[in-house]
Amino acid sequence: MIRTVACIVMEGAAPFEFGVVCEAFGLDRSEQGVPTFDFRPVTPDPGRVATTMGFSLLIDNDLSFADEADVVVVTATPRASWDEIDPRVIDVVRRAADRGAWVMSVCSGAFALAAAGVLDGRRATTHWMYTDELTRRYPRVAVDPDVLYVQDGRIITSAGTAAGIDACLHLLRQEIGAELTNVVARRMVVAPQRDGGQAQFILHPLPEAHGMSLARTLDWALENLRRDLTVDDLAAHAHMSPRTFARRFKADHGTTPAAWLARQRVLHAQRLLERTDWGLDRIAAECGFGSAAVLRQNFGRTLGTTPTAYRARFCCTPEAAAAAGRAAAEEGERVREAVPA
Repeated sequence: MIRTVACIVMEGAAPFEFGVVCEAFGLDRSEQGVPTFDFRPVTPDPGRVATTMGFSLLIDNDLSFADEADVVVVTATPRASWDEIDPRVIDVVRRAADRGAWVMSVCSGAFALAAAGVLDGRRATTHWMYTDELTRRYPRVAVDPDVLYVQDGRIITSAGTAAGIDACLHLLRQEIGAELTNVVARRMVVAPQRDGGQAQFILHPLPEAHGMSLARTLDWALENLRRDLTVDDLAAHAHMSPRTFARRFKADHGTTPAAWLARQRVLHAQRLLERTDWGLDRIAAECGFGSAAVLRQNFGRTLGTTPTAYRARFCCTPEAAAAAGRAAAEEGERVREAVPA
């Protein structure tokens, strides 16, 4: 689990994006069971660092802390510096990526990561206003202009402003689990999960369409995840045709109803793995996956791990911990039986 977080701040810093990182990693939430990180803002030349808003930040730490941090975050990088990113920052980012630390950018911080070469051959994103420029400057980077954030290996890039919150929560879910990340999200008064694949542009209904809110249907779906829900079921609940519902859902939420349902089921499975000692078949049924095999498939595709491994790392109760031990032993036994003597 991560313990140390370095946030790189350069001249012309954007206060909001900097504040997002401070809020996600810098607050002491230990009374609510959330691990406390050693969080330090760092800068190439300690002292006063100008911001885009006419005031300065006083940063006491140089970049040396970033060379030992588990997470290195680069906040928004001002356009004026895109041609000449501080070489000291470039070196720190390269070293962090080389040693396997988490490396994350918020908004235009992606230009610093690209200048360091750590995005070469990888998918990445930045604020939609800058994606064309990032593509032009760094053609070896596969820039996706339509998403909130991208994880490629242990490198995460995010779009502008609020997407930085989503990226921070995405990283935290992988390090402290879904349940504790929800605690962080509640403290921040934000939604605990927006998929990185959601569009940066979210179309909003016209004023006269406010009565067509899908909120009630989504609440109903969350209460009935164990059912074999289809887009037709959701559309019927919303009193719309399937085509109208799908179009409206995409406009409001930037993703498809089916993708949203699958992600909510995985999230529910994460919580149950953390909080209960239920077997995988029961959890699969409760989440609407039908079988443990389908649960494993979706879990692996979404999180890159197995339900058993996830539970072993993030279980929050003695009963769940014991269940994780039993499941791991059973999984090991199945593997041994499958290997010829």
